[in-house]
Amino acid sequence: MIIFHKFLWAGYCCLLLGILLSCQDNRDQRDSTSNRQPNFLFAISDDQSYPHASAYGDPAVRTPVFDEIARQGVLFQNVFCAAPQCSPNRAAILTGKNIWQLEEAGTHASYFPSKFSVFTDVLEKGGYELGYTGKAWGPGNWKDSGWTRNPVGPGYNEVRFDSTPTNGIHNIDYAGNFSVFLDNRPKGKPFFFWYGGFEPHRDYEEGSAASGGRNIEEVAVPPFLPDVPEIRNDLLDYALEIEWFDQQLGKMIDMLKEAGEYDNTVIIITGDNGMPFPYAKANLQEFGIHVPLAIKGPSIGSGQVSEHLISHIDLAPTILDIAGVSKMENITGLSFLSLMMNSKDGVDTQPRSWVLAGRERHTHARPDNLGYPSRAIRTDEFLYIQNSKPELWPAGDPEINSSEKDEKGVERIVNLPAYFDIDASPAKDYLLNHKAEFPAEFQLAFGKRPAEELFDIKSDPGCLQNLAYLPAYSEKKIELQKNLEMSLISEGDPRMGEEGDIFDSYPRISPMRDFPGFKEQGKYNPAFGDERNVQ
Repeated sequence: MIIFHKFLWAGYCCLLLGILLSCQDNRDQRDSTSNRQPNFLFAISDDQSYPHASAYGDPAVRTPVFDEIARQGVLFQNVFCAAPQCSPNRAAILTGKNIWQLEEAGTHASYFPSKFSVFTDVLEKGGYELGYTGKAWGPGNWKDSGWTRNPVGPGYNEVRFDSTPTNGIHNIDYAGNFSVFLDNRPKGKPFFFWYGGFEPHRDYEEGSAASGGRNIEEVAVPPFLPDVPEIRNDLLDYALEIEWFDQQLGKMIDMLKEAGEYDNTVIIITGDNGMPFPYAKANLQEFGIHVPLAIKGPSIGSGQVSEHLISHIDLAPTILDIAGVSKMENITGLSFLSLMMNSKDGVDTQPRSWVLAGRERHTHARPDNLGYPSRAIRTDEFLYIQNSKPELWPAGDPEINSSEKDEKGVERIVNLPAYFDIDASPAKDYLLNHKAEFPAEFQLAFGKRPAEELFDIKSDPGCLQNLAYLPAYSEKKIELQKNLEMSLISEGDPRMGEEGDIFDSYPRISPMRDFPGFKEQGKYNPAFGDERNVQ
């Protein structure tokens, strides 16, 4: 009996030792996982305004993937792009600098001087594998700017769809290309992958959402657009493309789960600028600069909703903080990592009292290839805008006369289509064709603007009423003006000195129109500055 108890005790000790060793192995494995550098999946849509995701309460946009990431991490309510245009804002994201600090890269479809550091290069030097699919930095010319590849990193765009649900959706198989990247990456090496959807950039297949069974009555029409079926239908087609972007991201997340990388991946979802509608994209008004953002990842608290003011220039330092690699020097962005930590560890402080945004040239929309220079400051309550050249038309000239010769060599004057800084769309056409019925909406979209604009965002998110010249708001306007100009001067904005017109000298790489004045594609305009070496 004593021998039996000895064997029983020995067996119990072995079992206990095995359990302890197993627990230690599991703990070591968890520690090993937690000590790994996190991966990043950065998803950026093309032309998507806040609040167009179902997590924000939009009834017409169904984004279950965005919503789930928001539930698992942080849903941001007050995030703003640095410019309401694709390439300048993407340059601002990559560099952590505002557009007036980026020379050619601060205007649309120009060069991206390679002297500017980008956070993706810092990640790569810190041991990360890079890749992107879809739209990276662009449009513009990086090849002649001193880069050996797109500033985002190596591209993965070979996998294509044979067909897409609508003719407005791009045929790049984003998820298929992400799969190739995952298969090719060195095992165990952390990665940063940029998913740049071309959606919901125009063009859309008109009526595609309604023909698929969607109801235009679901749409919430922004207050600066007429609430008519034609525009509701256009907004529903826009929503359909946001949903496509979301669906492809969902496929990528499934791949992360299958690869065992989901829990160790930081997922960031945002949009590059506002919606491609009149008085939104290419404008510093709220629907041009206010964009969605949701982030989840290791050590980021779940179920949070942040009201803090965040700029897209803050993404670079935040990503580098999370990765634990070297910081970028001489950047303007501020890390907001502490805001996303679990509440017991996080520091619930507002890193910013305001965010800034700016605009220079968008398309070739005026004679001599002039831009529409503007700067803005956004607090939690107000949006203040300075328009440097109010004599210009913000949407592009309404009527441009040019000359052409017929088959007999006889010169004649022709009227060209106008307002080119607004994307062609059913919404634009409707406003142009019904301006007598909707004069206020037409003026907001197409009319000239005063030198100063001030909007109370809490009561007027559509930016319908300019308060800048009302005596009751004079103190607030002066306060915001001082803060804006102080910031611009400290950041070296040429528009605050005598060299501001340098922006109008920068080349446009995209096609030029047959307008009067300077129109040489890819060339510097000598009237506003000398050609420079962009490298």
